[in-house]
Amino acid sequence: MDSQTLFNNRVAVLATMHQKERVIAPLFEKKLGIQVRVPKNFDTDRFGSFTREIERSGSQIEAARLKAQKVLLLTGESLGIASEGSFAPHPSLPYISCNREVVIFIDRENNLEIIGEELSTDTNHSHTKVKDIKQAFEFAEKIGFPEHALVVMLSDCPKNSDEIIKGITTEAELVEAVTHSLIKSPNGTIHLETDMRAMYNPTRMKNIEKATYNLLEKINSFCPKCLTPGFDIVQRIQGLPCEWCSTPTTLTRAVIYKCQKCGFSKEKLFPDGKQFANPAQCIYCNP
Repeated sequence: MDSQTLFNNRVAVLATMHQKERVIAPLFEKKLGIQVRVPKNFDTDRFGSFTREIERSGSQIEAARLKAQKVLLLTGESLGIASEGSFAPHPSLPYISCNREVVIFIDRENNLEIIGEELSTDTNHSHTKVKDIKQAFEFAEKIGFPEHALVVMLSDCPKNSDEIIKGITTEAELVEAVTHSLIKSPNGTIHLETDMRAMYNPTRMKNIEKATYNLLEKINSFCPKCLTPGFDIVQRIQGLPCEWCSTPTTLTRAVIYKCQKCGFSKEKLFPDGKQFANPAQCIYCNP
C-alpha cells in the first residue's frame, strides 16, 4: 500500500469560502494525485468568525473536523479537507503572538483522519482603537496594508454584523469605513483590526500552506506493521540530558509514534537530532 494506490485520481472536497484552495489544492494534486474541489455557497463562517459575531463552537480541531464532516455530508464524497486558524500568545514566548493553523484530512472510505499543523510567530495579527483618519492610516501602515486587509468595527465586541466592515483593501475604502463608523460611535473611538480571513491575509495563507505540507508528510508516513497512512507522534517524552551535567531537561528526549488503525506504536530517541541539551536549557547550569 502507498499513497498513490489509496488516493490517486480521487476527488476531495475542501470546506472553504476564503480561497484556501489557492495553497491547498495544488499540493494535494501534485503530491497525491487528488483533485480538490470547492463546493459553491458553503458558508464556513457559521462555524465561527474571526470578528466574533459568530463564536466558534468547540476547540480548533473540533471546528475543522465539523467543517470537513459537513462538507462530506453535503457533497456525498469520501475525501474531505478543512482548516482552522487561531491567534494567541505563543506557548513558550507569552509576549509574542503566534498563528496556529490546522488542516484536517478525512477519508471515509478508509476510516482515516489525519491532521497537519503549523505554529508560527510570523503573523501581523493586531488591533487598536482610533479616533481619527490619521491614527487609522498609522495602524494600516504597521500591519502591511493594503496587501493585508483591515476590519473596522464600532467596538471590539460587535453585537451584530451591521457594526463590522470587513475586507478593506484601498485607502478610499478605509477613509469611508472609518468616517462612517466614527459618526456612529457613541464615544468618539472605533476599533480597527487585521482581517485574518485567508484571502485577505497573505501571511496567514503561507502558514496554511505550511500546515498542508505537514499534513502531506503525515499522510505519507506509513505504519510499519499494517502500512496505514498517518503513522504520527502521539506523545513527546521530556528529559534530554544537559551536555555539561547530564541532568534531564524539559526538552524532548523521545517521541512515541502510533498507528490509528492497528494500534502499533514505536519509540524514536532524539527526534530533533540532538543527544544533549544546550546548558542554557538546564536549570542547574543556567539557574
